[in-house]
Amino acid sequence: MKTVLTVNGGSSSLKCALFAQQKDGLKCRFIFKLSNILGDARCKISDADGQLVEKAPLDLSTTFRDNRHQAALQFVLSWIETHVSKSELIAFGHRVVHGGEQFSNPVRVNSQLLMALEQYVPLAPLHQPYNLKLIRACQILEPSLPQIACFDTMFHVGQPKIERSYALPRRFTDDGVHRYGFHGLSYEFIQRQLESANTGGLNTVVCHLGAGASMCAVKDGQSIASSMGFTAVDGLPMGSRCGSIDPGVLIYLARHYDMDLDALEQLINKESGLLGVSGISADMLELHQADHPHAEEAIEMFAYRIALELGRLSATLEGLQQLVFTGGIGENDANLRQRVLERSRWLGIQIDNAANDRGDALISTLNSNVEVRVIPTNEEAMIATHVEEVLNG
Repeated sequence: MKTVLTVNGGSSSLKCALFAQQKDGLKCRFIFKLSNILGDARCKISDADGQLVEKAPLDLSTTFRDNRHQAALQFVLSWIETHVSKSELIAFGHRVVHGGEQFSNPVRVNSQLLMALEQYVPLAPLHQPYNLKLIRACQILEPSLPQIACFDTMFHVGQPKIERSYALPRRFTDDGVHRYGFHGLSYEFIQRQLESANTGGLNTVVCHLGAGASMCAVKDGQSIASSMGFTAVDGLPMGSRCGSIDPGVLIYLARHYDMDLDALEQLINKESGLLGVSGISADMLELHQADHPHAEEAIEMFAYRIALELGRLSATLEGLQQLVFTGGIGENDANLRQRVLERSRWLGIQIDNAANDRGDALISTLNSNVEVRVIPTNEEAMIATHVEEVLNG
């Protein structure tokens, strides 16, 4: 049984999925979620249906911090070797957050690619260094296997220049200071699902709502605008990221609170968003359960900003025909969806409240001018599909 392992790493986490090649296409076998790998690491293994297979602490205490991503990956590979009979791993597929304008398609990993991707580390400091660290770990652990890099930015390459550019002197724009957009693997997966349902040609806004949150306008199957910009901090407020903010605020904080660049980076990436506004949690479920006015304010601000961005993206499309909710919050939080849609009735949206509460695939009424859908995303499946496409040439 030939298998592909997808690898998606963060600063202290690792998510992998094992896919088997079958006659009728790729089939997910197991999903591995390793959390807090720089501290008291834990591992959760589920099957393709989400049923728990194994959950236990993972002892990485004797491993140097710089080597823990590799050790976590080694655990996954060893588990597969022990528990998945007749598995023949043929390739790795990696989520790489930033590929700039350089990479509009998945590519095989080589030394030149790694050098090119290093330049984007300052633009995605929470993910890019660890994406590259895990590529190098695969080279050490399985040096003979091909690795395919898939980029979160590649779906957005080709957006109109007027959308991509900031009103800055041209020398900065020419040097790459412009909007890039992220969550592209999720958007690409959703677009393929829509095409399978014969609705891929509609003017569509996709809301990828989770700990990281963004929105994307898709016209004729192509990204034409997105909420995230030069970095993944821009746009919507998120779990702990502030989203769009007047840059003058950061200048003020630097001058009047003596905050240096590191402190500002920590503030906008890890101390703001739902966590900062609520003072309670970055987790939406915990905020719903908190019964506290600050938690309610954080939820309402999130919904408000999504509705505002929906208006902007609808303008770029010159008319909205379809709206899709995806991501952990988008797929599971009926209350949040209702808040957004109530603010968006001016677009001709009519919500079926019962369908929304059930989390049906279609949650708009038959009379709605906009079809509103809930579609689970699957970045891992998109990565595995790209691996097959690249290997098959």
